[in-house]
Amino acid sequence: MSILVTGSTGTIGTQVLSHLQGRGVEVRALTRSPDTAKLPSGVAPVRGDLADVDSVRAALEGVSTLFLLVPNVADELTQAMLALTAAREAGVKGIVYLSVHKGDAYADVPHFAGKYTVERMIEALDLPVTILRPAYFIQNDIRLKDPLLKFGVYGMPIGAKGVSMVDIRDIGEAAASELLRRERSATPLPSEIYTLAGPDALTGEGIASIWSEALGRTIRYGGDDLVAMEQRLKSTLPAWHALDLRLMLSRYQRDGAVATADELARFTALLGHAPRSYRDFAKDAATQWANG
Repeated sequence: MSILVTGSTGTIGTQVLSHLQGRGVEVRALTRSPDTAKLPSGVAPVRGDLADVDSVRAALEGVSTLFLLVPNVADELTQAMLALTAAREAGVKGIVYLSVHKGDAYADVPHFAGKYTVERMIEALDLPVTILRPAYFIQNDIRLKDPLLKFGVYGMPIGAKGVSMVDIRDIGEAAASELLRRERSATPLPSEIYTLAGPDALTGEGIASIWSEALGRTIRYGGDDLVAMEQRLKSTLPAWHALDLRLMLSRYQRDGAVATADELARFTALLGHAPRSYRDFAKDAATQWANG
């Protein structure tokens, strides 16, 4: 039997595969392009697409444990629910589902509400699933390199309430740990829920200060203008996706997304070490940028 990883060539999927490598289990990677997919050695590519349920059914043959990551697409909810149905019908004994922090609270944010609906399906059917609820990914801010270096501006309008951003390496490590635990169990295990979050309640001004220290120059916070941000995003994203992200950031500004002490303690126990900090990420990024 084997572990099947969806989203295998994306930001999180690559981290999951990296942490599964060399752990003594058979790992398969679902991909639309198995002939060209760049995967770690020992990982077997399997052709499939979550938008094509028959390909998912075929990919699940011989699979005992599933990592389910559904991309932020217009039919994300449908893809997730049908993939879970296919896994259930295939007799998969363990699933790790990548949800989102605050999905239960941010009812007006489409990709948050969709993920929480999937969680409700998992609960209603009593599926053997570990639900991982990651906060905003720290590494998303790599995209802000040009504004930081060229204009001295941190441009993500997260506001002043605080967001417990999480390092993608910690997400991959946590997912791999739960996949291995479920894969190695002779029987299905009870459901678990983990919030995956970093140790700091980060604000726009606070992150600008971190970058000032890391880069050795003054970095200012670009402010909370969400309408302007939506317009910028529409140059590279579909309009629905840009609005979805604007709604998320609006909730960050209004309510924040700070993990509780209990959530952080539980995540730390799962990792076996403290979650990585934004400050460490910024120092590493600044060093890499300086070295070209």
